Amino acid sequence: MSPRSRYGLAVSVISCLLATTHCSFPTLDHLKPRASEETQGRAVVELLERLLGERHREFVVSVSGSLSNDSLDVCELRSARNSSIIATGSSGVAVATGVYNYLKYFCNCHVSWSGDQLALPRPLPRLTGVLRINTRHRFRYYQNVCTVSYSSVWWDWPRWEREIDWMALNGINLPLAFTGQEALWQEVYRALGLNQTEIEDFFSGPAFLAWNRMGNMFEFGGPLPQSWHVKQLYLQFKILERMRSLGMIPVLPAFSGSIPQGILRLFPKANVTRLGPWAHFNCTYSCSYILDPRDPLFLKIGSLYLSQVVEQFGTDHIYNTDTFNEMIPPSSDPDYLSEVSRSVFASMTAVDPQAIWLMQGWLFFHEAEFWKPAQIKALLHGVPIGRMIVLDLFAETDPMFSYTESFYGQPFIWCMLHNFGGNNGFFGTAGSINSGPFKALNFPNSTLVGLGITPEGIEQNPVVYELMTELAWRKEPVNLAKWVSLYAIRRYGSMHEKLTVAWRILFASVYNCTVPHYKNHNHSPLVHRPSLHMNTDLWYEPAELYKAWKLMMDVAPSLISKETFRYDLVDITRQVLQVLTSTFYLDIAEAFNSKNLPELLTAGGVLVYDLLPELDRLLSSDRNFLLGTWLEQAQSLGLDEKEAQLYDMNARNQITLWGPSGEILDYANKQWGGLMEDYYAQRWGLFVSTLVDCLNTGRPFKQDAFNQEVSQVEKGFIYNGRKYTTKPRGDTYEIAYRIFLKYYPQALKRL
Repeated sequence: MSPRSRYGLAVSVISCLLATTHCSFPTLDHLKPRASEETQGRAVVELLERLLGERHREFVVSVSGSLSNDSLDVCELRSARNSSIIATGSSGVAVATGVYNYLKYFCNCHVSWSGDQLALPRPLPRLTGVLRINTRHRFRYYQNVCTVSYSSVWWDWPRWEREIDWMALNGINLPLAFTGQEALWQEVYRALGLNQTEIEDFFSGPAFLAWNRMGNMFEFGGPLPQSWHVKQLYLQFKILERMRSLGMIPVLPAFSGSIPQGILRLFPKANVTRLGPWAHFNCTYSCSYILDPRDPLFLKIGSLYLSQVVEQFGTDHIYNTDTFNEMIPPSSDPDYLSEVSRSVFASMTAVDPQAIWLMQGWLFFHEAEFWKPAQIKALLHGVPIGRMIVLDLFAETDPMFSYTESFYGQPFIWCMLHNFGGNNGFFGTAGSINSGPFKALNFPNSTLVGLGITPEGIEQNPVVYELMTELAWRKEPVNLAKWVSLYAIRRYGSMHEKLTVAWRILFASVYNCTVPHYKNHNHSPLVHRPSLHMNTDLWYEPAELYKAWKLMMDVAPSLISKETFRYDLVDITRQVLQVLTSTFYLDIAEAFNSKNLPELLTAGGVLVYDLLPELDRLLSSDRNFLLGTWLEQAQSLGLDEKEAQLYDMNARNQITLWGPSGEILDYANKQWGGLMEDYYAQRWGLFVSTLVDCLNTGRPFKQDAFNQEVSQVEKGFIYNGRKYTTKPRGDTYEIAYRIFLKYYPQALKRL
């Protein structure tokens, strides 16, 4: 493709001339980068060096806030006489985003969680004139409070460094920065007079800290070793320094009201409510103690904590805390709810008069029966208009702005949640994602101030996240077929007609769910405890998935050396076997119900002794699908064997039982090599053998009895002590091709 035609293509794809922002709040004007322009420019240079090596010298970057007169990020790029690219942006993030847009649409490059494709042309393609990339969205938010537990809990600095680079390249300027907060809470609790036992009995283990912070649970998976506090605190310092150096505005934690039981010993007259059980936990680890925000002690604890946060972490004046997350408030009285939010906000402004409260709007969705218009309005209006930003957390499926009159005047950020529990599995709501932000922008009296991505877990479905982050820099929805065709080119570095067709098929089917996905996303029988009444519904036609699979297999021999393609080949083959598991399960259930032992043995035998082992071998052949990596990352944080075992238990429990007895069983399920063999296949083997035994003896299948037996298998995995490989094993193509030869014909027969 010639430079001129490539430029024309880019201009048609990238929104270069955007309108001004739809809604402005002067109260938010102080939320801006802290680092100097020189510091931000230097940080982008270092990012490009990490990304491109020596070729980073072909990009001349600088930051100039004068490019933007309305706090909206912009980047201008042009070619120099020596073929280098000159990029000037209003912030470090703006420059990084502008350069990445150039890399994507002029150089066919790609950066993702599942691998990079960075084969830059030489020389760099020239630009004709100035390419201007800008946004009408003041903020581009990133992370869910659960992401830090489901995905980043075991990360070291190199992994965080890469993630922050990814944020900058994709335009994120408002990231959550929750690491290390327990170290500060420990100091606050000590200052108040709690002893170490009372503190240790409060904090949950590392894999469950998100829900400890939100007041849902305590103690389980703990206690937190002192080495954990030290390491996380050190990590947070580096995270914040890097985020700020790139011009990001980190969101820091504040007090929500959840307290250790020991506070009652010190302050017996405090107005404290003990909540009922959360999820399926009993009061051993749930039934948290919540301090009434109207009690003077709330202001004392909240301001003590935020003082520690500001002293240790500095501040960008924006703080997150979530009251009543998945919990019913003790009163629905609007006056009470207004007082609650007023008091929470007062604990922030007592320390930082410029404080902005960032709140997840999940509570309004999760407890919709409680949160009627009067209650929502009361909670939101307890804070001055413009001093709170609400995350419309699940807007791609249930946008709350549309029935709360734009959150009754408070600014909000339209967010794509997408993923629950960090599950694997193809999924997307491409049509909704593509149109939703623009509907929010054009909503009557819209108070939209940004777009966000708020997945509970990351490192899956990279195409969805690239689309969502790019929409923040568009003036209108994209042509999805054209967009994903260009995605396929840059993902693999060159044009392959069959891959373009495959991605168009996927984007029109499995990636375009039009039903509420909170109940539908990855309920596959493959990764759930077997029963005779499992949900096998799909939002797409399996035939479309099989077409795309064949197209990818057709080109696999020539592309298997590319990490991005190898990942996608594993992922689509995994998705096919996930669907086929459901069909074999239906055969098993039908055979049992009709007392057809031969059919049961056939279907069960294929599933347990061939399909699941083949799937485990496939997953084990790619570094992105290894249980061993998750466990090794956890164990490596321990200073001694005792700590390593604690972290190992946390890591195993979260992705399986999610609690001591399966309280949130399989919610955070993963399709990983090692886990498939030692956990899911073992359960399915027991299920099939139990059904066979029932037919042979004439006994009915009793789910309760099976649950008791299979729970021993599940608990056995958590404590089996087995080491799992952190290195890929086997030839991905050979395994995938063998699976294709065996199962593609069967898949077609079952349509």
